[in-house]
Amino acid sequence: MFGRSDLGIDLGTANTLVYVRGKGIVINEPSVIAINVETNEIIKVGAEAKKMLGKTPSYIQAIRPLKDGVIADYDVALAMLTYFINKAQEKFSFFRPRVVIGVPYGVTEVESRALLTAGKEAGAKKVFLIEEPMAAALGAGLPVEEPQGSMIIDIGGGTTEAAVISLGSIVTATSTRIAGDEFDEAIMQYVREIYRVTIGVRTAERVKIEIGNVYPLKEFDELQTEVVGIELSSGLPKRLILTGGEIREAIRPTAMQIVETAKVTLEKTPPELVADITERGIVIAGGGSLLRGIAELLSKETGIKVYQAEDPLSCVAKGAGLVLDKIDILARLKSVE
Repeated sequence: MFGRSDLGIDLGTANTLVYVRGKGIVINEPSVIAINVETNEIIKVGAEAKKMLGKTPSYIQAIRPLKDGVIADYDVALAMLTYFINKAQEKFSFFRPRVVIGVPYGVTEVESRALLTAGKEAGAKKVFLIEEPMAAALGAGLPVEEPQGSMIIDIGGGTTEAAVISLGSIVTATSTRIAGDEFDEAIMQYVREIYRVTIGVRTAERVKIEIGNVYPLKEFDELQTEVVGIELSSGLPKRLILTGGEIREAIRPTAMQIVETAKVTLEKTPPELVADITERGIVIAGGGSLLRGIAELLSKETGIKVYQAEDPLSCVAKGAGLVLDKIDILARLKSVE
């Protein structure tokens, strides 16, 4: 019964996923919380709160409490974490859970302490922190405990992290705060500069999902989607048809920064491990790995075959849950009781 209460949490900038041992992913919702700022009352959390972004009256704020994978607003993040832990627990256990939370590689001591404290205050019996590349590699099924090099690139909403793992530890890694959110920003900036039209972040995200791509293929060029924005000169609504080809040009600079993160990591990797990676390939995970052509671009630029993880969105949460059975790895994680 105790084991059933253990949770792995991917507390992401864009989305939060919760993995329950023996049950799989039970929560996958946007990391957004809507609050009445006059009464501090929580109005909505997750998907319902995200619908309110950019659409609330002055007394309601829809907030994303994490930025670049770490807590930007502690009180709001605590409320959100408590909500998700309680929601995950109510069907499965009456006991306080052990919780493993994924954190960006290179997170500071202050940022780590904030997450550990938030996890305890949210109701966990014991809280562990696992670096997201290690969690993603575990969730993707890579042989991280073997004496061979495995490389994972986790492209999230706030950070991209490339890591080489061997014998249960990260040998080398690079983290950059360039990820899914920056693709959205690049699309908004492109539409503003080329068409003199302002679109919102939710519209930009939809464009990215529907026609976003980073590799030159005819099938990508022919993709189209319609958006409605505000024309800067008149202040009136304007409809636009955007194509895959132009969106690729808009977001390519951002994609190349992710490529550079991979290259820097490979340059820091010992030759024997590079040989393993060249033979076995690189695995990509996270929401950003769903971007059309990202695997092809990384493969072309590194000269190494790149594969998408089987379930890229859930790798970090799943790996965070699975690590509770990895005694040697678990012993090296930061934790608090």
